[in-house]
Amino acid sequence: MLPRRLLASVPALLAALVLLAGCTASPIQRKDGQASQRAFVLKNLAKTDIDLVSELAQREVLAGLRRLTEKLYRRNPREFRKAGLDSVEAAVARVFAPLDDWRASGVDRVDWAESLRLAFAEGYAGDRVHAYMQGLLVMVMASYEHRTEFFLTDDLDAQRLYNSARNLESAAWRLAQARDTAGVPVLLSNAVDDAVVNLSFEREIGKLIARQDLLAVIIEDKSNRTINRVIHNVASFVLLPV
Repeated sequence: MLPRRLLASVPALLAALVLLAGCTASPIQRKDGQASQRAFVLKNLAKTDIDLVSELAQREVLAGLRRLTEKLYRRNPREFRKAGLDSVEAAVARVFAPLDDWRASGVDRVDWAESLRLAFAEGYAGDRVHAYMQGLLVMVMASYEHRTEFFLTDDLDAQRLYNSARNLESAAWRLAQARDTAGVPVLLSNAVDDAVVNLSFEREIGKLIARQDLLAVIIEDKSNRTINRVIHNVASFVLLPV
């Protein structure tokens, strides 16, 4: 556990990095061609440093979920074909299209815990990747109060962010361990054998967990509301409320 006086400096440090990033002429260039730089807009004046940090954290988490969705569909193409789709790109777009108008889409009312369980249910005939990733998307959005912008009057709940990170751990374990009656993985993800070692799914989910945990600590320090850090058995697949 970091000393409290060190934690107190984290929001200011992150905010400074955000501001510096906005001023630099050399934004980060990512492998997918996207840049980290955001244009200044007037409404940002109504946001605190923590609001901006929260938006950046959420943006990175949503981008990570999108990468994870694409990777799962590439390893499990039979799943998007169940929905009558003909490409990975179309399947990924189907999962994330509701973000364009999240509240109006009604997806925010999806039972995310049930969706995650359905993805591994015996006999389920639907698109398991869609069920899994929609469950994760709705759960993560719930930890951000189903908003994509934050202003002076908005407050995130550190406990919900923390719980979402623990649920991501459980979902990662379930993805890696779930087998059908024949012992075959329900969804192909990580692979470790004599010819191939592929732990990219584990690394991607690990980054999501770390980002949610870091933001939870920042919000905890800002609000002076202590997170209830529970002993969580991921193998039980018991999901915490968000």
